[in-house]
Amino acid sequence: MISRAQQLLLLALVSLTAACATANQVVAQVPPPAGQTSVSGDTLDPNWVPAGFGTLRQDDIALKTSPANGLQVRAVPLDERIIRLLSPDSYRALRDLQTSKEQQLLAVKERSRLPSYSVWYVSFFALEQGETRFSPQEFIISNTGRDFRPLDMVPLTPGFGEYRLKQREVQSALLVFDGQIDLNQPVTAQLETTTSVTDWNSVLQRIERERALVRSRAAGKR
Repeated sequence: MISRAQQLLLLALVSLTAACATANQVVAQVPPPAGQTSVSGDTLDPNWVPAGFGTLRQDDIALKTSPANGLQVRAVPLDERIIRLLSPDSYRALRDLQTSKEQQLLAVKERSRLPSYSVWYVSFFALEQGETRFSPQEFIISNTGRDFRPLDMVPLTPGFGEYRLKQREVQSALLVFDGQIDLNQPVTAQLETTTSVTDWNSVLQRIERERALVRSRAAGKR
């Protein structure tokens, strides 16, 4: 015969078990925040990988275009999911660069008031003698059937705002675009009617190969 005290204890244990099961079910149904890191260091977004294990160079993930006036342009997307595939030194340099301009970038975002942004590190280089002019406002990124012009820019080099170059001179800035640019889709750049020479599909294949290698290196290190 079960005593009254034992019956009460049994009922309490059953109620507690049911409550825990319900709580676990609720927790499982709540989607985790994007990019949230797990205890093991992995991320729940498959495009995120641990930093410090990449081997790519900036040129490996850059869009390049060369207008007829001897100007060369290189644009590197500062998407964390991509720059983590760079070598540790390159990744750290781009992260530090973006961090150093954080206040200016925040000011651009507050003025534009869009849900998301795409930041690119864009360099302009002159090959020909004399003076070469450039117009960063005319640097257009085409993607998902749309043309994206810079919302604003944050200069990185002295004299960028003069928009002219001497031979072998480089001027660079962070160009801020609408965040609707999807780097997983074909991307082209255009300046002065000249389209980029970069095959973005080849870049995407390179990125996917490196992601797999980074995961393997990180797993071996762990």
